[in-house]
Amino acid sequence: MATAKIVWVDDEIESLQSHKMFLQNKGYEVSTFTNGFDAIDFIKEEAVDVVLLDETMPGITGLETLAKIKEIKQSLPIVLITKNETENLMDEAIGSQISDYLIKPVNPNQVLLSLKKLIDNKRLVAEKTTTAYQQQFRNLFMALNSNPDHNEWMDIYKKLVYWELEMEKSDSPEMREVLQSQKSEANTEFFKFVSRNYAKWVNPKSDDAPVMSNNLLQFKVLPHVEKGVPTFFILIDNLRFDQWKAIQPIFSESFRILEEDTFYSILPTATQYARNAIFAGLMPIEIEKQFPNLWKNDEEEGGKNMAEEDFFKAQLKRLKKDDLKVSYTKILNNQAGQDLVNNIHNLMGNDLNVIVYNFVDMLSHARTEMEVLKELAGDEMSYRSVTKSWFEHSPLHQALKKIADKKINLILATDHGSVRVKSPAKVIGDKQTTTNLRYKHGRNLNYEPKDVLAFRDPKEAGLPVPTVNSSFIFAREDGFLCYPNNYNYYVNYYKNTFQHGGVSLEEMIVPVIKMTSK
Repeated sequence: MATAKIVWVDDEIESLQSHKMFLQNKGYEVSTFTNGFDAIDFIKEEAVDVVLLDETMPGITGLETLAKIKEIKQSLPIVLITKNETENLMDEAIGSQISDYLIKPVNPNQVLLSLKKLIDNKRLVAEKTTTAYQQQFRNLFMALNSNPDHNEWMDIYKKLVYWELEMEKSDSPEMREVLQSQKSEANTEFFKFVSRNYAKWVNPKSDDAPVMSNNLLQFKVLPHVEKGVPTFFILIDNLRFDQWKAIQPIFSESFRILEEDTFYSILPTATQYARNAIFAGLMPIEIEKQFPNLWKNDEEEGGKNMAEEDFFKAQLKRLKKDDLKVSYTKILNNQAGQDLVNNIHNLMGNDLNVIVYNFVDMLSHARTEMEVLKELAGDEMSYRSVTKSWFEHSPLHQALKKIADKKINLILATDHGSVRVKSPAKVIGDKQTTTNLRYKHGRNLNYEPKDVLAFRDPKEAGLPVPTVNSSFIFAREDGFLCYPNNYNYYVNYYKNTFQHGGVSLEEMIVPVIKMTSK
């Protein structure tokens, strides 16, 4: 590690020689000055890591020196050393962006601690993260290989997300790589797990199924609705668990988080299936049966999620909850978002307010903007960062802040997640085959069985049969389905983009978060 360079400015620097030697013995390079002017000239010319600055000096004071140093190198950490403990000095110094302050007389160890905190903090955190993950690696590896059930899978995925976020603090590309390969191994096992169990879960008689889209409201939302306290059920389209973790700190400022839970999105992990199932409280095959005029299959014209409110009211009626006073708001563009901000107080008289927010639709508005999205969200880390930045400045955040001081309950969920696709798989179909990249249905599908989870009879997966002899296939892990014609063009165009519809931890295990006002 390179030697850290310290500048120490004090008009009585002679009396600090023992401190200087102490720091030099600890491996720091220390340059000393008796006045602010000389120090400023030196800092202009030299690379410096930290400045130790005496506050009371003749000629030019510590605070004046501080201001001039900040003009030259704004991000240089400065530690103010002062005899003066008055509060207004502290306020002024902290307002001037000092990184730390010490009260005279200073002890050499105190100085060392301050330097360690400023210089080594990042490195120490990174090292600690790496070591902790190395210890956890074995536990995760064992968990993956011990035939986990659907609850244990949710736990494994949360742990992987936790480490992925922790690794952002570590600058070890090797450890990140190890984590990535562990994550893809987890997805391989998860695909096998879903392939073995999915048909059992969606069988209405199953008693060993996770909470899924079709019973989310029944088990995770309605039990928390109480008369007299408005509950807001907010569904943000296409929000993964790691994206929730990115916006969690913003929610924590205004709300108390009571429960961070996950549930399973049904297949296809696509809006028209998963979200309609949430609001209808039914699998798609049942929705089609009960609402033949409202359900639309992929290839039919018109919007596929136009009837959510009707489905929702029918579900409340079926669960004998139709005495609740409810509202349903869907936000598809910024104007509708602004209307929500202006209107949110009017919702306080209801027992349950549903707000559907099409975040990702706005983010990736059209295929033409795909390139922009690739630039902005080229990997998981930047995808989280874009999500955070979007939420922070979104009308949804403004609207929630307006009611944060009122007594409310808040439940945040999503319809499905997304996965960054990297591995193309060839599929041949006829004219009627759907165009989705992570799932397809059609009559004469030709594919490599190992690349997909296939249901020759869609009913087994709780899905409608769009045309006689139609089968459904779902891409696994990070695969995406391409036709042979124009194959290379499509592979390059879609590689590394975020897609949904198939089987992966990121698409299927998604957040449902319970909060209340502080």
